[in-house]
Amino acid sequence: VANTKTNILIQGESGTGKELVAKAIHYNSTFREEPFIVINCSAITDTLLESELFGHVKGAFTDAVFETKGKFEIAGKGTLFLDEIGDISPNLQSKLLRVIETRDFMKVGGEKIMKTEARIIAATNQDLKFLIEKGKLREDLYYRLKVVEITLPPLRERKEDIPDLVAYLFEKINRELGKNVRKIPPGVMKLLVNLPWRGNVRELENALTRAIILAKGDVILEENLPLETGEKRIFPEELISIKEVEKKYIQHVLKETK
Repeated sequence: VANTKTNILIQGESGTGKELVAKAIHYNSTFREEPFIVINCSAITDTLLESELFGHVKGAFTDAVFETKGKFEIAGKGTLFLDEIGDISPNLQSKLLRVIETRDFMKVGGEKIMKTEARIIAATNQDLKFLIEKGKLREDLYYRLKVVEITLPPLRERKEDIPDLVAYLFEKINRELGKNVRKIPPGVMKLLVNLPWRGNVRELENALTRAIILAKGDVILEENLPLETGEKRIFPEELISIKEVEKKYIQHVLKETK
């Protein structure tokens, strides 16, 4: 899959690591030196998303004071990762379908036809077949995107992957933070494997980041992890004032960051 230009659709719950999979595909391809560009389709308005994807010419709209390149142009022969693809409007669905079918596009307000060689990897945490039934997603676009389909189960259903994920995330987090925390006692690893991780890989990464920051030496301990188990209550049984909650929280933060 990595060494082709085949479009890929990655499906899975929020935080399951869809972008990680997309990056793995890109950086193991023959086009690894080309750009890997991420666009969150749910975080940008329809008008701005069209300009982000295709670029615009000067004067195309009120604030278009100069011409810009779109992500299809910038991506070159690389990968365009379209996250939350189920949130794009019917208008943009039509335009995206045309790009996939013809490999050409025009900038917003432009007349020149441009070519793209970028591979599209789309991702979603929604049930796209349900969106098709509701008339919110074009069926032809769906099938054009899912030439290869990858479904990522939630982390709680693939506990055997957690040790390898922890090793990868440890390397990544240490590099980003300039730290050298390398050791995980067997008991802590067992705990990591057995936690439910409702936020999936994203929650695991956040937990490990916190643990590495708070670690005193090169080993993370259970006390460094932000655990929320049945034995550990966030709130006490008795009701207390907001001021008392703030006081206790400040004391907790000071203790953890000594």
